[in-house]
Amino acid sequence: MIALHRMIASLAHAGRPLALVGLLLASPLAQAADAVAASPALFGIPVDFILFAATLLGVALFHHYVLQVALTGLVTITTYKILFTGFKTGVGIAGFGAHMAHEWVLLVNLLGLLVGFALLARHFEDSGVPEVLPKLLPEGWMGPFMLLVIIFVLSGFLDNIAAALIGATVAASVFKRKVHIGYLAAIVAASNGGGAGSVVGDTTTTMMWLDGVSPLDVVEAYVASGVALVVFGIPAALLQHKHMAISREFKAAHHIDWARVGIVIFILVGAIVANVTVNLKFAALAEHFPFLGVAVWVALLVAVPLRKPEWSLIPGAFKGSVFLLSLVTCASMMPVEELPPASWPTALALGFISAVFDNIPLTALALKQGGYDWGFLAYAVGFGGSMLWFGSSAGVAVANLFPEAKSVGQWLRHGWFIAVGYVVGFFALLMVLGWHPHEKHKDAPSPAVQVQTAAPAAAVSPAPAPDVGAAGYK
Repeated sequence: MIALHRMIASLAHAGRPLALVGLLLASPLAQAADAVAASPALFGIPVDFILFAATLLGVALFHHYVLQVALTGLVTITTYKILFTGFKTGVGIAGFGAHMAHEWVLLVNLLGLLVGFALLARHFEDSGVPEVLPKLLPEGWMGPFMLLVIIFVLSGFLDNIAAALIGATVAASVFKRKVHIGYLAAIVAASNGGGAGSVVGDTTTTMMWLDGVSPLDVVEAYVASGVALVVFGIPAALLQHKHMAISREFKAAHHIDWARVGIVIFILVGAIVANVTVNLKFAALAEHFPFLGVAVWVALLVAVPLRKPEWSLIPGAFKGSVFLLSLVTCASMMPVEELPPASWPTALALGFISAVFDNIPLTALALKQGGYDWGFLAYAVGFGGSMLWFGSSAGVAVANLFPEAKSVGQWLRHGWFIAVGYVVGFFALLMVLGWHPHEKHKDAPSPAVQVQTAAPAAAVSPAPAPDVGAAGYK
Protein backbone atom coordinates (compact mmCIF):
# COMPACT_ATOMS: atom_id res chain seq x y z
CA MET A 1 0.00 0.00 0.00
CA ILE A 2 2.85 2.38 0.83
CA ALA A 3 4.52 1.57 -2.49
CA LEU A 4 1.24 2.23 -4.31
CA HIS A 5 0.85 5.54 -2.51
CA ARG A 6 4.37 6.57 -3.48
CA MET A 7 3.78 5.60 -7.09
CA ILE A 8 0.59 7.68 -7.26
CA ALA A 9 2.36 10.60 -5.63
CA SER A 10 5.23 10.41 -8.10
CA LEU A 11 2.82 10.31 -11.04
CA ALA A 12 0.97 13.31 -9.68
CA HIS A 13 4.26 15.15 -9.28
CA ALA A 14 5.19 14.33 -12.88
CA GLY A 15 1.76 15.45 -14.01
CA ARG A 16 2.26 19.05 -12.84
CA PRO A 17 4.87 19.92 -15.46
CA LEU A 18 2.85 18.03 -18.04
CA ALA A 19 -0.17 20.15 -17.21
CA LEU A 20 1.92 23.29 -17.63
CA VAL A 21 3.05 22.15 -21.06
CA GLY A 22 -0.57 21.38 -21.92
CA LEU A 23 -1.62 24.91 -21.04
CA LEU A 24 1.16 26.37 -23.16
CA LEU A 25 0.12 24.26 -26.14
CA ALA A 26 -3.62 24.60 -25.78
CA SER A 27 -4.18 27.91 -27.56
CA PRO A 28 -2.02 27.31 -30.66
CA LEU A 29 -3.30 23.78 -31.08
CA ALA A 30 -6.88 24.95 -30.73
CA GLN A 31 -6.32 27.43 -33.54
CA ALA A 32 -4.74 24.73 -35.68
CA ALA A 33 -7.61 22.39 -34.93
CA ASP A 34 -10.09 24.98 -36.21
CA ALA A 35 -8.89 24.11 -39.70
CA VAL A 36 -9.97 20.50 -39.38
CA ALA A 37 -13.27 19.97 -41.13
CA ALA A 38 -15.74 17.13 -40.70
CA SER A 39 -13.68 15.49 -37.98
CA PRO A 40 -15.49 14.21 -34.86
CA ALA A 41 -14.62 16.36 -31.87
CA LEU A 42 -15.04 16.36 -28.12
CA PHE A 43 -15.34 19.82 -26.53
CA GLY A 44 -14.09 21.26 -29.80
CA ILE A 45 -10.97 19.07 -29.86
CA PRO A 46 -10.73 16.51 -32.70
CA VAL A 47 -10.80 12.95 -31.42
CA ASP A 48 -7.57 12.33 -33.36
CA PHE A 49 -5.76 14.75 -31.05
CA ILE A 50 -7.34 13.23 -27.95
CA LEU A 51 -6.14 9.75 -28.89
CA PHE A 52 -2.67 11.05 -29.68
CA ALA A 53 -2.52 13.03 -26.43
CA ALA A 54 -3.56 9.90 -24.53
CA THR A 55 -0.70 8.01 -26.19
CA LEU A 56 1.82 10.69 -25.23
CA LEU A 57 0.46 10.77 -21.69
CA GLY A 58 0.83 7.00 -21.49
CA VAL A 59 4.44 7.30 -22.64
CA ALA A 60 5.03 9.96 -19.99
CA LEU A 61 3.52 8.00 -17.11
CA PHE A 62 4.50 4.45 -18.01
CA HIS A 63 8.01 5.00 -19.28
CA HIS A 64 8.98 1.39 -18.51
CA TYR A 65 6.41 0.25 -21.08
CA VAL A 66 6.83 2.94 -23.73
CA LEU A 67 6.99 0.49 -26.64
CA GLN A 68 3.76 -1.23 -25.66
CA VAL A 69 2.02 2.13 -25.11
CA ALA A 70 3.23 3.52 -28.44
CA LEU A 71 2.17 0.42 -30.39
CA THR A 72 -1.23 0.43 -28.68
CA GLY A 73 -1.68 4.08 -29.59
CA LEU A 74 -0.66 3.39 -33.18
CA VAL A 75 -3.17 0.55 -33.57
CA THR A 76 -5.94 2.59 -31.91
CA ILE A 77 -5.40 5.74 -33.99
CA THR A 78 -5.00 3.78 -37.22
CA THR A 79 -8.20 1.83 -36.59
CA TYR A 80 -10.09 5.02 -35.75
CA LYS A 81 -8.87 6.77 -38.91
CA ILE A 82 -9.73 3.79 -41.12
CA LEU A 83 -13.23 3.37 -39.69
CA PHE A 84 -14.33 6.96 -39.16
CA THR A 85 -12.35 9.89 -40.54
CA GLY A 86 -10.12 8.63 -43.32
CA PHE A 87 -6.81 10.17 -44.35
CA LYS A 88 -5.76 13.08 -46.52
CA THR A 89 -4.88 10.44 -49.11
CA GLY A 90 -8.27 8.71 -49.03
CA VAL A 91 -10.60 6.67 -46.87
CA GLY A 92 -10.48 3.20 -45.41
CA ILE A 93 -7.65 0.74 -45.84
CA ALA A 94 -6.83 2.13 -49.28
CA GLY A 95 -6.37 5.60 -47.78
CA PHE A 96 -4.13 4.18 -45.07
CA GLY A 97 -2.06 2.37 -47.69
CA ALA A 98 -1.65 5.57 -49.70
CA HIS A 99 -0.69 7.45 -46.54
CA MET A 100 2.00 4.90 -45.67
CA ALA A 101 3.24 4.96 -49.26
CA HIS A 102 3.98 8.65 -48.68
CA GLU A 103 5.54 8.11 -45.23
CA TRP A 104 7.66 5.00 -45.77
CA VAL A 105 10.76 6.89 -46.91
CA LEU A 106 10.72 9.00 -43.75
CA LEU A 107 10.32 5.92 -41.56
CA VAL A 108 13.06 3.90 -43.26
CA ASN A 109 15.44 6.86 -43.16
CA LEU A 110 14.75 7.24 -39.47
CA LEU A 111 15.28 3.55 -38.79
CA GLY A 112 18.55 3.52 -40.71
CA LEU A 113 19.84 6.62 -38.95
CA LEU A 114 19.03 5.57 -35.40
CA VAL A 115 20.36 2.03 -35.67
CA GLY A 116 23.32 3.12 -37.79
CA PHE A 117 24.28 5.94 -35.45
CA ALA A 118 24.13 3.55 -32.50
CA LEU A 119 26.90 1.56 -34.20
CA LEU A 120 28.72 4.79 -35.06
CA ALA A 121 28.63 5.90 -31.42
CA ARG A 122 30.19 2.60 -30.35
CA HIS A 123 32.93 3.03 -32.97
CA PHE A 124 33.69 6.42 -31.45
CA GLU A 125 33.58 5.08 -27.90
CA ASP A 126 35.98 2.26 -28.80
CA SER A 127 38.35 4.62 -30.63
CA GLY A 128 39.94 5.75 -27.37
CA VAL A 129 39.22 9.42 -28.02
CA PRO A 130 36.75 9.74 -25.10
CA GLU A 131 39.48 8.51 -22.74
CA VAL A 132 41.78 11.42 -23.56
CA LEU A 133 39.12 14.13 -23.55
CA PRO A 134 39.20 14.58 -19.74
CA LYS A 135 42.70 15.97 -20.19
CA LEU A 136 41.31 18.66 -22.48
CA LEU A 137 38.35 19.65 -20.29
CA PRO A 138 38.81 22.17 -17.45
CA GLU A 139 38.57 21.32 -13.77
CA GLY A 140 35.36 21.72 -11.79
CA TRP A 141 31.97 22.54 -13.25
CA MET A 142 33.59 24.27 -16.22
CA GLY A 143 34.46 20.83 -17.56
CA PRO A 144 30.83 19.75 -18.12
CA PHE A 145 30.03 23.23 -19.41
CA MET A 146 32.84 23.16 -21.98
CA LEU A 147 31.64 19.76 -23.18
CA LEU A 148 28.26 21.37 -23.91
CA VAL A 149 30.03 24.15 -25.81
CA ILE A 150 31.90 21.56 -27.89
CA ILE A 151 28.62 19.79 -28.72
CA PHE A 152 27.07 23.15 -29.64
CA VAL A 153 29.91 23.93 -32.06
CA LEU A 154 29.98 20.44 -33.60
CA SER A 155 26.27 20.59 -34.35
CA GLY A 156 26.75 23.71 -36.46
CA PHE A 157 28.60 21.83 -39.19
CA LEU A 158 27.75 18.18 -38.54
CA ASP A 159 24.17 17.45 -37.51
CA ASN A 160 22.35 17.44 -34.22
CA ILE A 161 22.01 13.64 -34.01
CA ALA A 162 25.72 13.02 -34.50
CA ALA A 163 26.70 15.87 -32.17
CA ALA A 164 24.35 14.62 -29.45
CA LEU A 165 25.55 11.02 -29.78
CA ILE A 166 29.20 12.07 -29.69
CA GLY A 167 28.53 14.27 -26.66
CA ALA A 168 26.59 11.57 -24.85
CA THR A 169 29.30 9.01 -25.60
CA VAL A 170 31.99 11.32 -24.25
CA ALA A 171 29.87 12.06 -21.18
CA ALA A 172 29.39 8.35 -20.53
CA SER A 173 33.16 7.94 -20.55
CA VAL A 174 34.28 10.96 -18.53
CA PHE A 175 31.48 10.61 -15.96
CA LYS A 176 31.74 6.80 -15.72
CA ARG A 177 28.18 6.51 -17.09
CA LYS A 178 26.85 8.43 -14.06
CA VAL A 179 25.25 11.13 -16.19
CA HIS A 180 22.44 13.12 -14.59
CA ILE A 181 19.20 13.24 -16.58
CA GLY A 182 19.30 17.04 -16.40
CA TYR A 183 22.70 17.01 -18.07
CA LEU A 184 21.41 14.61 -20.73
CA ALA A 185 18.69 17.15 -21.48
CA ALA A 186 21.38 19.83 -21.74
CA ILE A 187 23.36 17.69 -24.21
CA VAL A 188 20.29 17.45 -26.43
CA ALA A 189 19.61 21.19 -26.10
CA ALA A 190 23.23 22.04 -26.96
CA SER A 191 23.09 19.90 -30.10
CA ASN A 192 19.75 21.36 -31.22
CA GLY A 193 20.74 24.93 -30.40
CA GLY A 194 24.04 24.57 -32.23
CA GLY A 195 22.29 23.67 -35.47
CA ALA A 196 19.58 26.32 -35.25
CA GLY A 197 21.62 29.09 -36.87
CA SER A 198 23.33 27.01 -39.56
CA VAL A 199 21.74 26.05 -42.87
CA VAL A 200 23.62 22.74 -42.72
CA GLY A 201 23.12 22.08 -39.01
CA ASP A 202 19.42 21.25 -38.96
CA THR A 203 16.87 20.02 -41.46
CA THR A 204 14.55 22.94 -40.76
CA THR A 205 17.24 25.49 -41.62
CA THR A 206 18.22 23.47 -44.69
CA MET A 207 14.57 23.63 -45.78
CA MET A 208 14.61 27.41 -45.40
CA TRP A 209 17.82 27.68 -47.40
CA LEU A 210 16.54 25.49 -50.22
CA ASP A 211 13.32 27.50 -50.26
CA GLY A 212 15.20 30.73 -50.89
CA VAL A 213 15.80 32.08 -47.38
CA SER A 214 19.24 33.68 -47.05
CA PRO A 215 21.68 31.99 -44.64
CA LEU A 216 22.25 35.46 -43.16
CA ASP A 217 18.59 35.58 -42.14
CA VAL A 218 18.99 32.25 -40.34
CA VAL A 219 22.33 32.85 -38.64
CA GLU A 220 20.79 35.41 -36.27
CA ALA A 221 19.26 32.45 -34.43
CA TYR A 222 22.70 32.04 -32.82
CA VAL A 223 22.00 35.14 -30.75
CA ALA A 224 19.13 33.29 -29.08
CA SER A 225 20.72 29.86 -28.90
CA GLY A 226 23.99 31.32 -27.57
CA VAL A 227 22.15 33.03 -24.73
CA ALA A 228 20.15 29.87 -24.10
CA LEU A 229 23.37 27.83 -23.94
CA VAL A 230 24.62 29.98 -21.06
CA VAL A 231 21.25 29.97 -19.29
CA PHE A 232 20.78 26.19 -19.33
CA GLY A 233 24.43 25.19 -19.59
CA ILE A 234 25.64 26.62 -16.28
CA PRO A 235 22.99 25.00 -14.03
CA ALA A 236 23.29 21.75 -15.99
CA ALA A 237 27.07 21.74 -15.54
CA LEU A 238 26.77 22.49 -11.83
CA LEU A 239 24.18 19.72 -11.48
CA GLN A 240 26.37 17.19 -13.27
CA HIS A 241 29.51 18.19 -11.35
CA LYS A 242 27.67 17.66 -8.07
CA HIS A 243 26.26 14.35 -9.31
CA MET A 244 29.55 13.03 -10.71
CA ALA A 245 32.70 15.01 -11.40
CA ILE A 246 34.90 14.32 -14.42
CA SER A 247 36.97 11.24 -13.82
CA ARG A 248 40.69 11.83 -14.12
CA GLU A 249 41.82 8.32 -13.29
CA PHE A 250 43.87 7.84 -16.42
CA LYS A 251 45.34 4.58 -17.56
CA ALA A 252 49.07 4.30 -17.93
CA ALA A 253 48.87 4.76 -21.68
CA HIS A 254 46.20 5.90 -24.09
CA HIS A 255 45.93 4.33 -27.49
CA ILE A 256 43.76 6.05 -30.06
CA ASP A 257 42.41 3.74 -32.73
CA TRP A 258 42.68 6.10 -35.68
CA ALA A 259 40.99 3.57 -37.95
CA ARG A 260 37.80 3.88 -35.89
CA VAL A 261 38.13 7.67 -35.83
CA GLY A 262 38.40 7.59 -39.61
CA ILE A 263 35.32 5.37 -39.84
CA VAL A 264 33.30 7.82 -37.74
CA ILE A 265 34.37 10.72 -39.95
CA PHE A 266 33.72 8.67 -43.09
CA ILE A 267 30.16 7.84 -42.02
CA LEU A 268 29.35 11.43 -41.02
CA VAL A 269 30.80 12.89 -44.21
CA GLY A 270 28.97 10.29 -46.26
CA ALA A 271 25.66 11.20 -44.61
CA ILE A 272 26.21 14.92 -45.14
CA VAL A 273 27.28 14.50 -48.78
CA ALA A 274 24.32 12.23 -49.50
CA ASN A 275 21.89 14.64 -47.85
CA VAL A 276 23.16 17.73 -49.68
CA THR A 277 23.60 15.99 -53.05
CA VAL A 278 20.16 14.42 -53.07
CA ASN A 279 18.35 17.59 -52.05
CA LEU A 280 20.23 19.82 -54.47
CA LYS A 281 20.51 17.51 -57.48
CA PHE A 282 17.84 14.82 -57.13
CA ALA A 283 15.07 16.41 -55.08
CA ALA A 284 12.39 14.79 -57.25
CA LEU A 285 13.70 11.33 -56.32
CA ALA A 286 14.25 12.04 -52.65
CA GLU A 287 10.68 11.26 -51.62
CA HIS A 288 10.80 7.87 -53.32
CA PHE A 289 13.93 6.34 -51.79
CA PRO A 290 15.60 6.54 -48.32
CA PHE A 291 18.94 7.83 -49.58
CA LEU A 292 20.21 9.06 -46.22
CA GLY A 293 19.55 5.88 -44.25
CA VAL A 294 21.05 3.79 -47.04
CA ALA A 295 24.12 6.07 -47.24
CA VAL A 296 24.85 5.56 -43.55
CA TRP A 297 24.63 1.78 -43.86
CA VAL A 298 26.68 1.65 -47.04
CA ALA A 299 29.41 3.57 -45.22
CA LEU A 300 29.18 1.20 -42.25
CA LEU A 301 29.46 -1.88 -44.45
CA VAL A 302 32.30 -0.46 -46.55
CA ALA A 303 34.26 0.09 -43.34
CA VAL A 304 33.77 -3.48 -42.05
CA PRO A 305 37.15 -4.74 -43.39
CA LEU A 306 38.87 -2.10 -41.23
CA ARG A 307 36.86 -2.53 -38.04
CA LYS A 308 33.71 -4.57 -37.44
CA PRO A 309 30.83 -2.73 -35.77
CA GLU A 310 29.34 -4.02 -32.52
CA TRP A 311 26.54 -5.94 -34.23
CA SER A 312 25.11 -7.03 -30.87
CA LEU A 313 23.79 -3.47 -30.40
CA ILE A 314 21.32 -3.81 -33.26
CA PRO A 315 18.45 -5.57 -31.41
CA GLY A 316 18.32 -2.96 -28.65
CA ALA A 317 18.65 -0.05 -31.08
CA PHE A 318 15.98 -1.57 -33.31
CA LYS A 319 13.56 -1.91 -30.40
CA GLY A 320 14.05 1.73 -29.45
CA SER A 321 13.59 2.75 -33.07
CA VAL A 322 10.28 0.88 -33.36
CA PHE A 323 8.98 2.94 -30.44
CA LEU A 324 9.96 6.15 -32.21
CA LEU A 325 8.54 5.02 -35.55
CA SER A 326 5.23 4.29 -33.83
CA LEU A 327 5.01 7.84 -32.48
CA VAL A 328 6.05 9.38 -35.79
CA THR A 329 3.44 7.34 -37.65
CA CYS A 330 0.74 8.31 -35.15
CA ALA A 331 1.59 11.96 -35.45
CA SER A 332 1.72 11.90 -39.24
CA MET A 333 -2.01 11.15 -39.17
CA MET A 334 -2.92 14.23 -37.11
CA PRO A 335 -5.15 16.73 -39.00
CA VAL A 336 -3.23 20.00 -38.67
CA GLU A 337 -3.84 22.19 -41.71
CA GLU A 338 -2.65 25.71 -40.90
CA LEU A 339 -0.83 27.93 -38.41
CA PRO A 340 -2.05 31.03 -36.56
CA PRO A 341 -1.12 34.42 -38.12
CA ALA A 342 2.64 35.01 -38.27
CA SER A 343 3.95 37.01 -35.30
CA TRP A 344 6.62 36.68 -32.65
CA PRO A 345 4.13 35.20 -30.12
CA THR A 346 3.24 32.57 -32.73
CA ALA A 347 6.93 31.83 -33.29
CA LEU A 348 7.42 31.53 -29.52
CA ALA A 349 4.51 29.10 -29.29
CA LEU A 350 5.87 27.02 -32.18
CA GLY A 351 8.89 26.21 -30.03
CA PHE A 352 6.67 24.61 -27.40
CA ILE A 353 4.61 22.85 -30.06
CA SER A 354 7.82 21.54 -31.61
CA ALA A 355 8.53 19.68 -28.38
CA VAL A 356 5.52 17.46 -29.14
CA PHE A 357 4.87 17.74 -32.87
CA ASP A 358 7.36 17.30 -35.69
CA ASN A 359 9.07 20.56 -36.61
CA ILE A 360 9.45 19.77 -40.32
CA PRO A 361 5.75 20.16 -41.27
CA LEU A 362 5.56 23.20 -38.99
CA THR A 363 8.47 24.76 -40.87
CA ALA A 364 6.94 23.88 -44.23
CA LEU A 365 3.68 25.57 -43.21
CA ALA A 366 5.55 28.67 -42.02
CA LEU A 367 7.48 28.91 -45.30
CA LYS A 368 4.25 28.67 -47.25
CA GLN A 369 2.51 31.20 -45.01
CA GLY A 370 5.32 33.78 -44.97
CA GLY A 371 5.50 36.81 -42.71
CA TYR A 372 7.99 35.32 -40.22
CA ASP A 373 11.37 36.55 -39.12
CA TRP A 374 13.30 33.48 -40.23
CA GLY A 375 15.90 33.73 -37.48
CA PHE A 376 13.18 33.50 -34.83
CA LEU A 377 11.51 30.61 -36.62
CA ALA A 378 14.79 28.71 -37.01
CA TYR A 379 15.51 29.06 -33.29
CA ALA A 380 11.98 28.15 -32.19
CA VAL A 381 11.50 25.00 -34.24
CA GLY A 382 15.14 23.95 -33.90
CA PHE A 383 15.62 24.39 -30.16
CA GLY A 384 12.06 23.81 -28.94
CA GLY A 385 12.19 20.04 -29.31
CA SER A 386 14.80 19.88 -26.55
CA MET A 387 12.14 20.44 -23.88
CA LEU A 388 10.99 16.80 -24.11
CA TRP A 389 13.15 13.75 -24.66
CA PHE A 390 11.14 12.60 -27.68
CA GLY A 391 10.88 16.14 -29.08
CA SER A 392 13.85 15.73 -31.42
CA SER A 393 15.89 13.02 -33.07
CA ALA A 394 18.82 14.03 -30.89
CA GLY A 395 16.73 13.44 -27.77
CA VAL A 396 15.57 10.03 -28.90
CA ALA A 397 19.10 9.02 -29.89
CA VAL A 398 20.45 10.02 -26.46
CA ALA A 399 17.57 8.27 -24.70
CA ASN A 400 18.43 5.08 -26.59
CA LEU A 401 21.91 5.27 -25.03
CA PHE A 402 20.53 6.20 -21.59
CA PRO A 403 17.12 4.50 -21.11
CA GLU A 404 16.60 6.33 -17.81
CA ALA A 405 16.03 9.48 -19.87
CA LYS A 406 12.75 8.08 -21.24
CA SER A 407 10.63 9.81 -18.64
CA VAL A 408 8.82 13.02 -19.47
CA GLY A 409 8.30 13.86 -15.81
CA GLN A 410 11.97 13.40 -14.89
CA TRP A 411 13.11 15.24 -18.02
CA LEU A 412 10.92 18.24 -17.17
CA ARG A 413 11.74 18.13 -13.48
CA HIS A 414 15.52 17.93 -13.81
CA GLY A 415 15.82 19.72 -17.15
CA TRP A 416 13.62 22.70 -16.23
CA PHE A 417 16.40 25.07 -17.29
CA ILE A 418 15.93 24.04 -20.95
CA ALA A 419 12.51 25.71 -21.15
CA VAL A 420 13.84 28.71 -19.22
CA GLY A 421 16.79 28.96 -21.60
CA TYR A 422 14.46 28.77 -24.60
CA VAL A 423 12.30 31.65 -23.38
CA VAL A 424 15.24 33.81 -22.25
CA GLY A 425 17.05 33.21 -25.54
CA PHE A 426 13.96 34.07 -27.55
CA PHE A 427 13.42 37.39 -25.77
CA ALA A 428 17.14 38.17 -25.93
CA LEU A 429 16.92 37.88 -29.71
CA LEU A 430 13.78 40.01 -29.68
CA MET A 431 15.49 42.74 -27.64
CA VAL A 432 18.80 42.70 -29.53
CA LEU A 433 17.64 42.44 -33.14
CA GLY A 434 13.89 42.91 -32.94
CA TRP A 435 11.16 41.21 -34.95
CA HIS A 436 11.58 41.92 -38.67
CA PRO A 437 9.09 39.77 -40.58
CA HIS A 438 9.95 38.79 -44.13
CA GLU A 439 7.38 38.90 -46.85
CA LYS A 440 6.33 35.70 -48.51
CA HIS A 441 9.34 35.21 -50.77
CA LYS A 442 7.66 32.80 -53.17
CA ASP A 443 4.17 32.42 -54.54
CA ALA A 444 4.40 28.73 -53.78
CA PRO A 445 6.96 26.64 -51.95
CA SER A 446 9.76 25.39 -54.12
CA PRO A 447 9.70 21.74 -55.15
CA ALA A 448 13.22 21.64 -53.74
CA VAL A 449 11.73 21.84 -50.27
CA GLN A 450 11.31 18.13 -49.98
CA VAL A 451 13.43 17.43 -46.98
CA GLN A 452 12.31 14.62 -44.75
CA THR A 453 12.86 14.43 -41.03
CA ALA A 454 14.03 11.68 -38.81
CA ALA A 455 12.65 13.67 -35.98
CA PRO A 456 11.36 11.73 -33.15
CA ALA A 457 8.99 14.44 -32.23
CA ALA A 458 5.53 13.43 -33.08
CA ALA A 459 5.12 14.49 -36.68
CA VAL A 460 2.17 16.56 -37.85
CA SER A 461 1.81 16.32 -41.61
CA PRO A 462 -0.07 19.34 -42.98
CA ALA A 463 -2.30 18.77 -45.96
CA PRO A 464 -1.65 21.95 -47.95
CA ALA A 465 2.05 22.07 -47.14
CA PRO A 466 4.72 21.15 -49.68
CA ASP A 467 5.76 17.53 -49.86
CA VAL A 468 8.11 16.74 -47.01
CA GLY A 469 9.74 13.52 -48.00
CA ALA A 470 13.42 13.48 -48.67
CA ALA A 471 16.62 12.62 -46.99
CA GLY A 472 17.08 15.17 -44.26
CA TYR A 473 16.57 14.73 -40.58
CA LYS A 474 15.73 16.86 -37.64
